[in-house]
Amino acid sequence: MVEMTTMMDANGVYMEQEEEWEREGLLDPAWEKQQRKTFTAWCNSHLRKAGTGIDNIEDDFRNGLKLMLLLEVISGETLPKPDRGKMRFHKIANVNKALDFIASKGVKLVSIGAEEIVDGNTKMTLGMIWTIILRFAIQDISVEEMTAKEGLLLWCQRKTAPYKNVNVQNFHLSFKDGLAFCALIHRHRPDLIPNYNQLSKDNPLENLNLAFDVAEKYLDIPRMLDPEDLCNSAMPDERAIMTYVSSYYHCFAGKIKAETAANRICKVLKVNQENERLMEEYERLASDLLEWIKRTLPWLESRQTDNSLAGVQKKLDEYRQYRRKHKPPRVEQKAKLETNFNTLQTKLRLSNRPAYMPTEGKMVSDIANAWKGLEGCEKSFEEWLLSEMMRLERLDHLAQKFKHKSDIHQGWTQGKEEMLSSQDFRSCRLPELKALKKKHEAFESDLAAHQDRVEQIAAIAQELNALDYHDTASVNARCQLICDQWDRLGSLTQSRRQALEEAERVLEKIDQLHLEFAKRAAPFNNWLDGAREDLVDMFIVHTMEEIQGLLDAHEQFKATLGEADKEYQSIVGLVQQVESIAGQHSIPGGLDNPYTSLTAKDITSKWAEVRQLVPQRDGTLQAELRKQQNNELMRRQFAEKANSVGPWIERQMDAVASIAMGMQGSLEDQLVRLKEYEQNVYAYKSHMEELEKLNQGIQESMVFENRYTQYTMETLRVGWEQLLTSINRNINEVENQILTRDSKGITQEQLNEFRSSFNHFDKNRVGHLKPDEYKSCLVSLGYSLGKDKQGDIDFQRIMAIVDPNNSGYVLFDAFLDFMTRESTDSDTAEQVIDSFRILAGDKPYILPDELRRELPPDQAEYCIQRMQPYKGPDGIPDALDYMSFSTALYGESDL
Repeated sequence: MVEMTTMMDANGVYMEQEEEWEREGLLDPAWEKQQRKTFTAWCNSHLRKAGTGIDNIEDDFRNGLKLMLLLEVISGETLPKPDRGKMRFHKIANVNKALDFIASKGVKLVSIGAEEIVDGNTKMTLGMIWTIILRFAIQDISVEEMTAKEGLLLWCQRKTAPYKNVNVQNFHLSFKDGLAFCALIHRHRPDLIPNYNQLSKDNPLENLNLAFDVAEKYLDIPRMLDPEDLCNSAMPDERAIMTYVSSYYHCFAGKIKAETAANRICKVLKVNQENERLMEEYERLASDLLEWIKRTLPWLESRQTDNSLAGVQKKLDEYRQYRRKHKPPRVEQKAKLETNFNTLQTKLRLSNRPAYMPTEGKMVSDIANAWKGLEGCEKSFEEWLLSEMMRLERLDHLAQKFKHKSDIHQGWTQGKEEMLSSQDFRSCRLPELKALKKKHEAFESDLAAHQDRVEQIAAIAQELNALDYHDTASVNARCQLICDQWDRLGSLTQSRRQALEEAERVLEKIDQLHLEFAKRAAPFNNWLDGAREDLVDMFIVHTMEEIQGLLDAHEQFKATLGEADKEYQSIVGLVQQVESIAGQHSIPGGLDNPYTSLTAKDITSKWAEVRQLVPQRDGTLQAELRKQQNNELMRRQFAEKANSVGPWIERQMDAVASIAMGMQGSLEDQLVRLKEYEQNVYAYKSHMEELEKLNQGIQESMVFENRYTQYTMETLRVGWEQLLTSINRNINEVENQILTRDSKGITQEQLNEFRSSFNHFDKNRVGHLKPDEYKSCLVSLGYSLGKDKQGDIDFQRIMAIVDPNNSGYVLFDAFLDFMTRESTDSDTAEQVIDSFRILAGDKPYILPDELRRELPPDQAEYCIQRMQPYKGPDGIPDALDYMSFSTALYGESDL
C-alpha cells in the first residue's frame, strides 16, 4: 500500500488527506492515462524553464536527475549535488535526495520508496508527482481559510457564478463540457473568448479545444488534458483536472491579488466618504438650527408693543402659532442632529478613526445651551404677554373710570366760577342777602363734599401714569384742568365768603327753612350722586370670591335704602313747608331758595334714578357671577385633563428610563419596546392637543390661576418634548449598541454582564458614569489601576479613548467599545498602504491611470484629488504619494 496521510505545511495549513493507492491495478486505466498525460505536461511546463523535458514519466525520472531538476525549478532552491554514475545505487541515491527534499517541506511520504521509482513503478511515480503538485502548486491556494482543494473549488465557483450555464460542484463532471474552462478565461480575459455567449453544452469537444488552445497560446498554460479523453470518460480524473485548473489559478493570481487590494481600498474609502457625508450633514443641520435660534431670540426677547390690548393679543396669537407650527419641526431637527452625531461617533470608533470634533460653536453642548436659552426666552416671553394683558386691561378700566368721574365732576363745577364771581348780593335786600350767605355756606359744604372726588380723580391719573397708559397726555391735561379749576373755586369761595360777611352786618334776616333744606338736601344729593356713581361703576374680577364680595356689598347698600327713603321724605317735606308758608304769606320770591340751587324736583329725579339703577346693578352682578362660574368650570375641565396627562407623561418617562438601563431582554427587544412607546406617545398626542384647546379658552377668558392642578400648560409641553427626546435618544443608543455588538461579535450574555457592571456604578441612573465611577467600574472588572502617579496616567489614557470630546462623563456605548475593542478586526493604515503598494506594483508611488484602472471611477477620483504629489528622488511626473494619504485616513486630517 502507498498511503499519503494528512500533512501540515510550514504555514500551519493542513493538506487534504488523499485516498489510499494500491500497488497493483486499482487505478482506473482511463484515469491513469489522463494523469500520465496531465502530469507529464505539468512537469514539462516547469522543466522547459531549465531547457529540458520528459517524454515518458515513469522512465525519465528513474535516474533521479530530472526529478531533482524539477524540484529545483518549482521550489527555487538548490538540492544536493546528484550522483553522476549509472549504477542502480547511484539512481537510488539521487531519488532519495529528491524524496528527502520533499519531506523537508513538511510532506510525509508513507510507503513510497526510491527503489520503486527507479524500477519505473507507474502507480508510485504518479503518486509521487501528485504529491509534488499538491505541495508546490495547490497547497498555496488559500480562500477564506479553507483547505487547498476546497479553496480552489470555491475560487472556481465564485469566478463562474455570473455564468448561468456553468455550475461547478466538483473537479470531474463539472468540467466535462468545457464551459467551466471557457468561463474562467472569459471572466479574467474576455477579449480572448469574445463569443462566449454563443458556446453550448452540446459541443463539449469544441468547447474544450477552444479553452485549451487559448490557454496554451495566450496564457502560456500547456495542454495537460485530452479533450477526447474527457468527453469519453464517464468520470474524468479529479487530480488531472485539479492540476490543470491550478495552472489557471496561478496564471490569474496576480489579478486576484490586485482585486483584493482594490476591494480593501474601496472599503476604506467608502467608510471615509460616508463619515464625511455625516460630518457635512451635521455641520449643515447644526448651522441651520443655530441660525434659526439666533433669528428667533430677538423676537422672543422683544418687549415692544403699541401699548394696546389688541396689539398684545395679536402678539399672543403669533406666539401660539410659533409653538404649534414653527417650533415642532425644529424639535425633530434637534433630535435628528443628536442622532446623526451619535451614529457618526460610533462609526468612527468602529472604523478605528479619531472622534469627530465639530467646528467651534457647533458642539452638541453648544446646541443644547442655545436650545435651553430658547426655552427660557419662550417662558419669559409668554409670562410677559400674559402680565401685559392684565396690565392693559386694568389700564383700560382705569381710563374709563377716570373719564366717568371727570365727567360728573366737570358737570357739577359747570357755572360755579361765574356764580362765585357774581356781585348779585350788592343789590339784594336783607332777606336776599341772608339767603345768598346761607346759599354760599351750603355751597362750601357741597365743595368740601366734592374734595374726595377730586382726590380720587388725581389718584386715578397718577396710577395711569405709573402704569404707562398710552394716552397719558390727554389724561394729565384734563386732570390739570380739573385741579386748576378746583384751586380757583377754593379761592373764589373764600373771597365771596369774606364779601358776604362784610355785608352781614346790615342783612341779618335768615330764612331757616330754606337753610334747613339746603343743609339736608346737599349731603343727601351728594349721597345720591355717590350712589348713582357706585351703581354704574365698572368693575373687573377674576375669581368667585371677588364677585361674591361685590354682591355682598350691593346687598348691604340695598339694606340702607329704607333709611334713605325716610331722609328723602323728610327733605321733600321741607320743600312742601316752604311752599305752604310762601302761599300763606305771599312772600315775593319765597319759593326761591337762596341757600341752594337744589330743588325737590332734582332730589326726586335722582332718587328715582337710584331706585331704577338698583335692579340694573343686580342684573350686571348676576351676569358676572355666571361668567365666573363658567371660568370655574373651565378650570376644573383643564385640571381634570392635566391631572391625567401629567402622570401619564411621568409614567412613560419612568418606563423609557427603565428600558434604557438595558437589563430587560435583548437589544432587539429593547428597540422594539422603545419604538412601541414611541408609537404610543404619538398616538397620545390628541390629548395634548385637547389640553391646548382648553388652555386657549382659559387664556381668552382671562383666567390666570388654577388651584385644582399643579400642572401648567408650559410644564406639560416641556414634559412632552422631554419624553419625545428621551425616546429618540434611547432608540439611537440601542441601535448603536446593536451596531457595536454585531461589529465586534459579542454575545447577549457578555452585553448583559457589561450593562450590569455599568448600571451598578451608575447610582443616580443618569445613563453615564463620572470619571471616579468609571475608574471604580474598571477596577471591579479586573483592570489594574494603581493609586500612584502611573495609575493616574494610565487612567487618563483610557479616558482619552472613551471620552475624546472631554464631556466629563462616559456613555455606555463608549464603555462597551473600550471593553470589546481588543477583539475587533479593523483595517489599519499599514494594511491600506500594503494594498496601495500592490496596486502600484511595489513602487513607492502610484499613478492616476493605475488608480482609475483598479478602483471604481468615483473612488479613484476621490484619491487623485486628495493625494499629495510624490516628492521622492525616484518620482516621475503625476506620481502620487499613497503612504501619506493612507496615514491621514487614520489620524487627524481634513478628510
